[in-house]
Amino acid sequence: MSDDLPRPGKLDREPPRLHSAVQRLLHLLASEPRRRLVIGLVGLPGSGKSTLAQQLTQAVNLQAGPGSMLSLGMDGFHLTRAALARFPDPAAALARRGAPWTFDPQALATALQAARDLPLARGPQEVCWPGFEHGVGDPVPDAVAVASSVRLVMVEGLYLLHRADGWNLGGLLDECWFLDVDTNTALERLTARHMAAWGLTSAQAEARVAANDRHNLEIVLQGRHRADWLVTG
Repeated sequence: MSDDLPRPGKLDREPPRLHSAVQRLLHLLASEPRRRLVIGLVGLPGSGKSTLAQQLTQAVNLQAGPGSMLSLGMDGFHLTRAALARFPDPAAALARRGAPWTFDPQALATALQAARDLPLARGPQEVCWPGFEHGVGDPVPDAVAVASSVRLVMVEGLYLLHRADGWNLGGLLDECWFLDVDTNTALERLTARHMAAWGLTSAQAEARVAANDRHNLEIVLQGRHRADWLVTG
């Protein structure tokens, strides 16, 4: 492994920029030509995980070839609204949607294993991955196809490094990175997002962040030390 690349399993205290992250992914592809790699990307709510995953995918596919990398989210593993309505306190469950116990981590683990096990080849084989319909507020089964030709899958989400509430994805990710963004910056982005998406006032959006997002943010931070690499925001 080249000296300017972080070693897997070591937490890099000098967060790399986008270029270094792309080079790391290309290096992994070159070192593992016969199997599919699955990389996790964790970050605080509002840290920009989805945007970074898309940027990395575009950059890798530009250099390694179209379709080499695919980015996926874990939103499709939310419990449905109907499932949350069966909780002992349905109102509280819905209010805290996005907390780790409002997902189905076992279904996510099964999907990750299927993505890993799909033979690396060019052909019609594929595995399906759920999406999430924000207008309805529920997962959409089989929304995304992972083709057998995809060599690297990046999964972004809040709780890939979480180790409670049924979460333990150890062994299913080749590496798991943490997108390091200042807490206040992430909270400001969330407030702005809620205002734009729901037409809330600043005070209403801040109250929503305080009631749910801040709690989730603190949970996500507890897993930061488990990351293989810190990526600058």
